[in-house]
Amino acid sequence: MDRRSFLKTSALGGSAAAATTLAAPAYAQGKRTLTMVTSWPRGFAVLDDAATYFEEMVGAMSDGQLTIEKKAPGELVGAFEVFDAVSSGQADVYHTAEYYFIGQHPAYAYFTAVPFGATAQELTNWYLHGGGHELHTELGEIFNLKCFQCGNSGSQSGGWFRKEINSAADFNGLKFRMPGLGGKVLGELGASVQNIPGGELYQALSSGALDGLEWVGPFADERAGFQEVAKVYYTAGFHEPGSGLSAGVNLDVFNDLSPAHQAIIQNACMATTHTQLAETLANNGAALKRLQAQGVKTLQFPDDVWDAFGAASKKVMDENMDDELFAKVRGSFEESLASSSDWLLKSDGFYVEQRNRVLANG
Repeated sequence: MDRRSFLKTSALGGSAAAATTLAAPAYAQGKRTLTMVTSWPRGFAVLDDAATYFEEMVGAMSDGQLTIEKKAPGELVGAFEVFDAVSSGQADVYHTAEYYFIGQHPAYAYFTAVPFGATAQELTNWYLHGGGHELHTELGEIFNLKCFQCGNSGSQSGGWFRKEINSAADFNGLKFRMPGLGGKVLGELGASVQNIPGGELYQALSSGALDGLEWVGPFADERAGFQEVAKVYYTAGFHEPGSGLSAGVNLDVFNDLSPAHQAIIQNACMATTHTQLAETLANNGAALKRLQAQGVKTLQFPDDVWDAFGAASKKVMDENMDDELFAKVRGSFEESLASSSDWLLKSDGFYVEQRNRVLANG
């Protein structure tokens, strides 16, 4: 007798009825390839790096039984069409920044970044230990999606400009690229805000279609070449203090995967978030020095401009509070920030301040 058949029969007492009762759920068998559409051109630092790492990790962790076939914008759908493509089943997975899709639901902003929101660590705290992932799941189910955080670019820069910003009035009439709720804030200050895919930004800035833009940070921005067409760079911004990326899987596809493959996707996403944040932070300092060597002037916005950002941000955030799910996500997010930020300030923040003081005096 076949040993595996004998053990199976013995364990069930030879009962066909018991075998039927204890049968495992039916999942797709054999090797599986998922088509992933992204919002990033191939080779874009940080963002496409994250999508590529996720693709490779899924294949390695599953020993090739589950693979990802990555598609850049234009290869299947456009950069801003990935959400609809996966929701409808045209593609299996997306990798994107979900604040591109606040038109679908404003709460998606929280899973990338909101004005005066979370740092990368604070976002991770909320997502993994403050209910963020559960709310992401609740939101995704509305659109037939199963979503995970899958990358973080850290604190993003204030942006590239052709001239200095000396007051909030300087934003009036400025043609500026900024997505998400941050873009709506600049709109409150009179800017003509545009949301343009990353692959089209260099041309828009060099042609004059844009007066300025924000992208990611020194490492990614240098790779994109913005220093060739603008020389004023604000290194801190109000809009994205710790920007999360997301992988969204068509819910029907996700439910059809085995529990092991579902776990691989989830853990590959967490590995991507950790690795990509480290990649960004490890490279930004050296990239900033190279930008400065090319004549880029690095500045910070004046305090009164920050105050204007704050006043406009409160107005924009409050506009969506009549949406029950938005209010629920915002409440959870802000509760987590209040819980963790005081300790971070008293520990890491104070330590860095003292380290800089002591080493400077040494």
